[in-house]
Amino acid sequence: MEHFWIELKHMAEKPSTSDQVHHLPHKPGVYQFLDSNGEILYIGKAKNLRKRVSAYFPASDTKNYKQEVLIRKTKDIKYIIVENESDALLLENNLIKEYQPKYNILLKDDKTYPWICIKKERFQRVFQTRTYINDGSDYFGPYTSGVMVKTLLDLIKQLFKLRTCKLSLSELGIRNGKFKKCLEFQLGNCKGPCEGLQSLEDYDKSIVQIKEILKGNYQQVVKYLRKVMIQYAQQLKFEEAERIKRKIEILEKFKGKSTIVNPKISNVDVFSFIDETNYAYVNFLKVVKGAIVQAHNIEVKNMIVEDRRNILTSVVFELRTRFKSTAREIIVPFKPDFHFENIHFTVPVKGDKQKLLELSLRNAVSFKNDKTASRSTDKWLNNEQVLLIQLQSDLKLKKVPSYIECFDNSNLQGSNPVASCVVFRDARPEKSSYRHYNIKTVKGPDDYSSMEEVISRRYRHILTEDRELPDLIIIDGGKGQLNSAIKTLKKLNLYDKIAIISIAKRLEEIFAPDDTVPLYLDKKSSSLRLLQRIRNEAHRFGIAFHRNKRSGSQIKSSFINIPGIGVATVEKILRTESDIVTIKKMSLKELISKFGKRSGQILFDYFKKLE
Repeated sequence: MEHFWIELKHMAEKPSTSDQVHHLPHKPGVYQFLDSNGEILYIGKAKNLRKRVSAYFPASDTKNYKQEVLIRKTKDIKYIIVENESDALLLENNLIKEYQPKYNILLKDDKTYPWICIKKERFQRVFQTRTYINDGSDYFGPYTSGVMVKTLLDLIKQLFKLRTCKLSLSELGIRNGKFKKCLEFQLGNCKGPCEGLQSLEDYDKSIVQIKEILKGNYQQVVKYLRKVMIQYAQQLKFEEAERIKRKIEILEKFKGKSTIVNPKISNVDVFSFIDETNYAYVNFLKVVKGAIVQAHNIEVKNMIVEDRRNILTSVVFELRTRFKSTAREIIVPFKPDFHFENIHFTVPVKGDKQKLLELSLRNAVSFKNDKTASRSTDKWLNNEQVLLIQLQSDLKLKKVPSYIECFDNSNLQGSNPVASCVVFRDARPEKSSYRHYNIKTVKGPDDYSSMEEVISRRYRHILTEDRELPDLIIIDGGKGQLNSAIKTLKKLNLYDKIAIISIAKRLEEIFAPDDTVPLYLDKKSSSLRLLQRIRNEAHRFGIAFHRNKRSGSQIKSSFINIPGIGVATVEKILRTESDIVTIKKMSLKELISKFGKRSGQILFDYFKKLE
């Protein structure tokens, strides 16, 4: 970039005085603010250097705080005169990337977005990558959706037979028979350029068409393929013509999936802009032949509260360079502060172009909301706290449900009815606080009455001991179980003090008090996954207790009928959690060790006799 450095001058030691700024020329260029150590603090561009830099040193105290800090730290100014605005823009962009000054705007987006790379080599490969290397290869993207990348690569694979190997297919190597065909050739996915079965010229024709597809120029490729199809048909090569026809159909089908705005709007870029004090948000849409073929969002961190026209200029230049856009028309909400050579800026007020700008703005608003929500969650918050804040929002709770209790009933055809209560603190199970309940007052399978009993016993006990109440109660069941729990909470004067919901298993319906319509959360929502986890844990804990109780009843009935075995011995057997099969397999020595000499001998003789 040496040809840009036409003139370079150092200012005096104190650049904050108006006299020093007056030495700057009235020419386009790039300026640099440096600190006392010679470190570059800020790099800017200007159509008129003196007018632009003078704006940092106004006569009255109108600077914002960040700008004041920048000027206070600035001890030296350098400037570079260039030929025109375009050169200033290009030089500024290159210098910012090289030096990354502290006070320049920071363009922030996800550096892990996938690209489609067409590798610069003989018989170029086409593949997905997340690493952008400046090696002369062509990169298309970045794509915000991995699904879109896969779709495009699948389309290319259907249309063209390209190599996937990483061999260095030099002309000499191919001529000397250094390479052998692989399985891809046998499967019909490659034409075998490694053995000279496909010429470089023929291979590169496919690469040219692939580049057009990735640029969104489907119609140009279709037009070329139609021409080839007609040539094959005229030569009576009907099978080849049919193969080309299938390619055209695939392309037309894929093109139909693109968002169509207006076929008359061809090859334009659209930029919407949202400006806030410290951040700006820009959405970029690329429109080719009336279809949106690419979209990208970018967040700008405004270090010294730059003018929005200046920010838009930088973003437009950066994204057009990154995406290799050749569009001659750019639709914007307002005109940038710099002129782009051979580019026309349109600020629409009505019609399809205005609708395009509104679509872009809706995307920018959505992107801004996501970023703002992400920042509003303080950095100290861990994943569990973020999850609970989301749950509070989804359930419209008055406070974050840090302490949750969940209840589940369990019975088998009315026998051995039990209930369980599990406790979660900060979205994690607190197993030491889990509780089992034997249903005492309810006869038969009555879930509603069982729920009333358990809720009553649980919270009467908590009130008696003056312990902490939960932030949220979850009932495993539908509207009926929820109403039973609410009825009991009202009797205890706790209904207005604790939030309560129920979750039904079949459709994962969430019922809330005084709401006849259930809430359905997205199946992939983190809030629903947390509710399911808590509900499933209560169910597991209740089932385990019910199974043990059932098993204990069976063991008790089996052993109580053995002559010589009394209730005390049966209770001892139950405490060991042994079942009949296990005890049958025990030796005399093991039985005596566990149950005493007399009882052990009786058990051994009894089971021996049964055998």
